[in-house]
Amino acid sequence: MVQIIQNCLLQKNTRQSLDKVSKIFSKILPIYWAFLTYMLLKPGEENNEYWFMFNGIDKVLHVSIFAMLGFCFIAAFPKIKFSYFFQIILIYAFLTEIFQEEMGLGRSMESLDIVADTIGCLIGYSIYKVLVKRFF
Repeated sequence: MVQIIQNCLLQKNTRQSLDKVSKIFSKILPIYWAFLTYMLLKPGEENNEYWFMFNGIDKVLHVSIFAMLGFCFIAAFPKIKFSYFFQIILIYAFLTEIFQEEMGLGRSMESLDIVADTIGCLIGYSIYKVLVKRFF
């Protein structure tokens, strides 16, 4: 009986902790999403060559920024179905690429960017699920 009560209290504490995390990320997500939209749609600039630049760095950046977006999104809305999560992020990735092409501000649409965005959001989702499983 004591074990059952302890399990119930632990589940309640876990739920409360996840609710706190969700509240925090529900405030972070719109700020990050707005910043990301600005960065993805701002006029293109001529990049200087730096020591850390390499061929394909833009794909690495797409993976990492969408991993953060995926993590923030699932942390803000932990009860959303995976299919809805995936559709929302994928639509956003497609729209930003289409807008880059249509706005004519020195940016272009690349299908590999959408692939990198998709991989990134899946990485962010997976990291969140692993962390929840391990710590909550």
